[in-house]
Amino acid sequence: MKKKILLLGNHGFVIYNFRKELIQELLRQDYEVHISLPYDEKVDTMVSWGCKFIETKVDRRGTNPFADLKLILHYMKILKTIKPDVVLTYTIKPNLYGGLACRLLKIPCINNITGLGSGFGHNSMLKNFLSLLYKVSLKKSYCVFFQNTEDRNTLLKSGVIRSNHELIPGSGVNLKEFIYKPFPQEEQDTTFIFIGRIMKDKGIDQYLEAAKIIKRKYPKTLLNVIGFIETTHPHYNEMIKEYSEQGYITYCGYQSDVKPFIEQSHCIIQASHGGEGLSNVLLETAATGRALIASDIPGCRETINEENNGYTFKAKDTDDLVIKMERFINLSYVEKVQMGRESRLKVEKEFDRNIVIGAYLNKITEICK
Repeated sequence: MKKKILLLGNHGFVIYNFRKELIQELLRQDYEVHISLPYDEKVDTMVSWGCKFIETKVDRRGTNPFADLKLILHYMKILKTIKPDVVLTYTIKPNLYGGLACRLLKIPCINNITGLGSGFGHNSMLKNFLSLLYKVSLKKSYCVFFQNTEDRNTLLKSGVIRSNHELIPGSGVNLKEFIYKPFPQEEQDTTFIFIGRIMKDKGIDQYLEAAKIIKRKYPKTLLNVIGFIETTHPHYNEMIKEYSEQGYITYCGYQSDVKPFIEQSHCIIQASHGGEGLSNVLLETAATGRALIASDIPGCRETINEENNGYTFKAKDTDDLVIKMERFINLSYVEKVQMGRESRLKVEKEFDRNIVIGAYLNKITEICK
């Protein structure tokens, strides 16, 4: 009888983008793979590979306790029906509530902390409450994968986990899919790009403020924005429109394929305030051979060797961001190209997705034996 693997996630597109190689390898090794997440256009693709799909609506940013209780009960029903040998959970709510359901039903669970979320950077009461939730949910997990040392140390210090943990290089990056691309031609004006959800915690305010300053001082510089505006942050609709009309940025909306936009850029800006696991967009941009500028926070700083393949700046500090952007603008073309090459070398050495797949397969094999 086939061994059953169940993946719990909050977004089909994300599971497809960052876990597809793992899923395909599990299918190749004759595991029965089930995926539980909200339906989107990528679900049909995964089903065509041989996955079995259970639709699960997850309000990623909702705080309604009744909705969360309903999610826990839903996960328990799924677990009792499928009877998986191993459960893999990703992102906050599947980790918390899927982990709790697995603990109650004594099913081996491997959690992936893709970031502790902004709640850990707010008031101590909320942090203590979240720590308690994590402790209840993760205590009996077979293994908790962390994407950066700070998240791991935070949960170790608060007693949430003890020995059942391991550090992996984020989600890794598929080096065959994200290949090195020649740098934009020398005559092309310096082009920055922001890729991410349009919301405060992702640092969009700092990027927009910096864009205005940079554009006024260096009029030929191009500053692009890619991403959807979170429904919980509707005021950004007007703000993005205003900055676009004034010529400070070019808003490209949501893009299912960001590769062409990365290739046309010289440098990406990741201005997050915190809560990242390990930034996938930085890894993918680095793999393409572009420079990185990012907040000096866990999940971002790991991808940058200062002044080698990019710069870090103080989170929420627009002035510091502008300083680093100007420093990049004033590099020679040869120096910019070299930064891009160093980015590629760094991901090849440290962030190959095969490292992550190997870590999962080792744990799954241990459990299924």
